[in-house]
Amino acid sequence: MNMIKQNLVVIGNGMAGMRAVEELLKHESGTRYNITVFGAEPHVNYNRIMLSSVLAGDKTVDEIVINSREWYDANGINLFTGDAVTAIDREARMVTTASGRAMPYDKLLIATGSRPLAPPIPGLDLPGVCAFRDIADVDKMLEAARTHQRAVVIGGGLLGLEAAWGLKQRGMSVALVHLMPTLMERQLDVAAGQLLQRDLDRRGIAFFTDGQTEEITGAERAEGVQLADGRYIPADLVVLAIGIRPNIDLARAAGLEVNRGIVVTDDMRTSDPDIFAVGECVEHRGQVFGLVAPIWDQAKVCGARLSGDETPEFAAQALSTSLKITGVDVFSAGALMAADEADDEITLRDDAKGLYKKIVLRDGKLVGAVLYGEVADGQWYLQLMRDQQDVSALRERLVFGRAFAEAGSGQTAGPDFAAMPDDTQICGCNGVAKGAITCAIRDKGLTSLSEVRAHTKASASCGQCTGLVEGLLAFTAGADAKPARKTICDCTEAGHDEVRQAIIAQGFKTMDAIRAAFGWKKSEGCHKCRPALNYYLLCAWPGEYVDDSRSRFVNERVHANIQRDGTYSVVPRMWGGLTTPAELHAIASVAEKFNIPTVKVTGGQRIDLLGVKKDDLPAVWGDLNKAGLVSGHAYAKGLRTVKTCVGTEWCRFGTQDSTGLGVKLEKMCWGSWTPHKVKFAVSGCPRNCAEATIKDMGIVCVDAGYDILVGGNGGIEVRVTDPLVRVATEDEVLEYAGAFMQLYREEAHYLERTAPWITRVGVDYLKAKLVEDDVGRRMLCERFLYSQSFAQNDPWAERAAGLDAHEFARLPELVGA
Repeated sequence: MNMIKQNLVVIGNGMAGMRAVEELLKHESGTRYNITVFGAEPHVNYNRIMLSSVLAGDKTVDEIVINSREWYDANGINLFTGDAVTAIDREARMVTTASGRAMPYDKLLIATGSRPLAPPIPGLDLPGVCAFRDIADVDKMLEAARTHQRAVVIGGGLLGLEAAWGLKQRGMSVALVHLMPTLMERQLDVAAGQLLQRDLDRRGIAFFTDGQTEEITGAERAEGVQLADGRYIPADLVVLAIGIRPNIDLARAAGLEVNRGIVVTDDMRTSDPDIFAVGECVEHRGQVFGLVAPIWDQAKVCGARLSGDETPEFAAQALSTSLKITGVDVFSAGALMAADEADDEITLRDDAKGLYKKIVLRDGKLVGAVLYGEVADGQWYLQLMRDQQDVSALRERLVFGRAFAEAGSGQTAGPDFAAMPDDTQICGCNGVAKGAITCAIRDKGLTSLSEVRAHTKASASCGQCTGLVEGLLAFTAGADAKPARKTICDCTEAGHDEVRQAIIAQGFKTMDAIRAAFGWKKSEGCHKCRPALNYYLLCAWPGEYVDDSRSRFVNERVHANIQRDGTYSVVPRMWGGLTTPAELHAIASVAEKFNIPTVKVTGGQRIDLLGVKKDDLPAVWGDLNKAGLVSGHAYAKGLRTVKTCVGTEWCRFGTQDSTGLGVKLEKMCWGSWTPHKVKFAVSGCPRNCAEATIKDMGIVCVDAGYDILVGGNGGIEVRVTDPLVRVATEDEVLEYAGAFMQLYREEAHYLERTAPWITRVGVDYLKAKLVEDDVGRRMLCERFLYSQSFAQNDPWAERAAGLDAHEFARLPELVGA
């Protein structure tokens, strides 16, 4: 006997409503309904949180579609798009739409989402002003990017930052106005917020913090943003991204209980037992929701309840936040700081590496984590918080991450997939748990990451969980698992080595040619691949390829390091650490003339002028040039310094002229372009006062000659050098140094320091290339010296003479600010 089906009507074709339908269909009794879905937008169900990736050009609209028309048809779902429900008649059990369509229901699911907040400021209705909420908003922003130049984003939270970055990627000049002193203040503490602002400032976004928007000006369309403190920012496009509020108008008009959102109980029912609600429109136990993870949980409970299972209940859990800006890794969960003196805060910070970690402990348990720069352990910290696990035994090591913490505790380092519960969430963007992934791998015989992504959506969005998914694949599929291909970036399936080999073999001499040959997804590339390709071409074709300065990071473009407050540091070169009274006089005069607030001696034996205004840089360099000082390249992916001790000239323990050798090495290698920064040191005796054993290349002088060491690294992950060879003369040292530099230049991946490069290829490989192959070593050194003939030009002198003057001019919108 055929069962008479009930009518389930879903108001809202967004992520929450359709996830609830997906969950319902997983139950055998899920077929008890004739399902009808009404969506206000003219699109099928798509992943709204990936709109920023569409705006930035990282994905297309088609790539963020969750369920296609075919999926609706295959599941017998009637979908009406572009037809919003305008009324609910609870007595008649009927909904009415904008087009006049009436649809009866037995059960009703409201998933109306949220609306963007709009402050009551003049000018909001001008053309050129939009929110950042749906595909229509993205279309407006893309059209503005094609036809106009300047954008202002109001709001420094997640959405505002992603909007600003997307518009910047589209070529607009972008300013961001934020009411608070630091960015993402709800998700990040002050230190992490400042690091984030510094990194985005380096990418060319201008920030106006403590900025109260007073008016959007303009006659026919938006022309600018006036702030209450008098600052004014010209704009062709103004994007509002200051927050959202639950869309409850329909529920309120229907007489359902509402507060900030539609009030629901643990079973996701509203005040009418036949009406359910999920997503950003609901309020549960006084809490409203803007992140996706709890919405997946709501959908799961709602789907089960609709199927007749009266067991599941929704309970909000600790949440995490991440930012979808390529190359900016941010994670936070729980408390941002200690609540009182009983809580412990443990922080780890390395400004040079852009690394910041902070954990908050209470009663031996982890209650908060803020990560910036490295976020791989974010989900582990989140699980510790959700499990309320006692972490007292890990306290001293916890902030260094999972591998270090568990290695010292006797536990297995890395995720323990065998002990991990099936309901552990792996992919926050798409709400995919471990059990769903392992079942898919086993049931469908999946063996590659791309297959797992295609079947489960795990790691298919922001990609932060890729490592975990790869680990699960290896754990579940065993030897059948195919290793993931390491690509340059998301624009391409090609790896670094593959591209470098093709540049030489096929004679590619432009980035466009490489991108065309390898089928780059974005014709213009991204901030990851452009600097890499620019470097690879420079290395392959010295004297032919012309450097594309737009494909360099801001520090390299302006030849100075940007500091926390937006000023720059200037470090003149001092060959081997030597200087003269005349040079010191010149440095002192520059510091006084330009009111430079801090003069500091660096760890590399140089003098750092800190706090130089960007528009003063050319004049500062000009004055230093007059005293014979050139750029110290403290900002460069190239040779930074050669640190020395005083050697035989002044030290009674010295065995060789370490200072003189250091000067020769620095004069041979300065100005070089390498995959990452390079530091040398020369110690005059085994006492090693120049710390040569933690440098990229270290020379330790001994009675018999010179011990050459390679692959050292200081910082958080200290690596002591590997011995390469002992030689007898300074000329041999110079030849080995040139050959080592060239091998590193030609074979390391862009942004790979010598330490991980040597760890990857092995020191025996270096010995075969540099020690055992005399001819090969000489050829490497010759190629290095040839490339140096094009590289040893002082960039300060060129800029002081007016080259690239636009880089140092104040932005028009800042003049008078």
